[in-house]
Amino acid sequence: MQGYIKENMRQYGLVIALVVIAVFFQILTDGVTFQPRNVSILILQNSHILILAMGMTLVIVTGRIDLSVGSVAAFAGAVAGVLIVRMGVPVWLGIIAALAIGALAGAWHGFWIAYRGVPFFVVTLAGMMIFRGLTMLILDGLFVGPFPASFQMMSMGFIPDIFGGDGFNLMAVAVCAALALLFVIMEFRKRNISQKYGVGAEPILIFILKLVVIVGVIGLFAYWFGASDGIPNVLVVLGVMVVVYSYMANKTILGRHIYATGGNPKTAELSGIKVKRVVFWVYVNMGLLAALAGLMSTARLNSAMPRAGTGFELEAIAAAFIGGASPYGGVGKVSGAIIGAMVVGIINNGLSIMGVSVEMRQVITGVVLLAAVIFAAFTKNRATKAKASLETD
Repeated sequence: MQGYIKENMRQYGLVIALVVIAVFFQILTDGVTFQPRNVSILILQNSHILILAMGMTLVIVTGRIDLSVGSVAAFAGAVAGVLIVRMGVPVWLGIIAALAIGALAGAWHGFWIAYRGVPFFVVTLAGMMIFRGLTMLILDGLFVGPFPASFQMMSMGFIPDIFGGDGFNLMAVAVCAALALLFVIMEFRKRNISQKYGVGAEPILIFILKLVVIVGVIGLFAYWFGASDGIPNVLVVLGVMVVVYSYMANKTILGRHIYATGGNPKTAELSGIKVKRVVFWVYVNMGLLAALAGLMSTARLNSAMPRAGTGFELEAIAAAFIGGASPYGGVGKVSGAIIGAMVVGIINNGLSIMGVSVEMRQVITGVVLLAAVIFAAFTKNRATKAKASLETD
């Protein structure tokens, strides 16, 4: 038990920190933070952080960073605004065009970084200025909106209650119950496979405790969504993305290549991994997710704005590092990025409810980020010393 906890100290420490922060703001806001309606608002307002954090974690795992995501998000939203609102292009075509623009922006960054060896800091900093300027140029410094209702539903809509609950959304309860059952079945299956092949499984006490806690959290979401407007559409998109990106990172060759590239690029290249190609596609993916985040933000605000996306890159980087990504590369999980984004979102939302100024919110978020990076460095040094001690013995 003790050895297992030590090996997973970072993961469990992150979950505990999230719970402590959530309880802390629930007390300070007199219970407002986790009222059903505010939980939906919390998800809608921070969906862009959750999306960007997944992509940024993969970039950081390769040992790099992308400073341009806020500007790319704004540019994608501006393109959608010009096409859909000003030119009358169908909503679906405008969305595809904006996503393509984001992917092309990522390809532009990835080309110079991966194939021409230009430092990522310089390339993405230049990209941040270029795409911000292009955003202001095509919008001519004006807000563009409102958007059609079908476009807004992408971010502001909710899954309809087909069961017709009277004052309580039964569809939300049914979906959450199905997810809880699926989670329990998958965890038991995973544990049986681990025991069958002699792979170290979790101690039974931790396994049961994990099941109880996560099923309990899903139950809370069932209550929150049931007592409000239901499950937000954006949460469905996020759920699919978490499953896809977690599977890609943990179960595919591409995922292993990404971690190998960040862990030791020279060794990875000598092993036959095409490091340049991996880095290129990681940036293409980041550009695509930045465009998606920009569309979500634009749909929520119902307007494309010249200054949209300001600070998105800082929030995404903070969420990735708080979620356990290492600044040294090679370490980071999609699940950790989600938890990190939730930490950032809860802090921002809680401080906003308390009436704390934007400046002070940035100070507090910065302190949390610094603490997370220091903790990551501490655990890395501790693991290195423990490994060296074992080799000496």
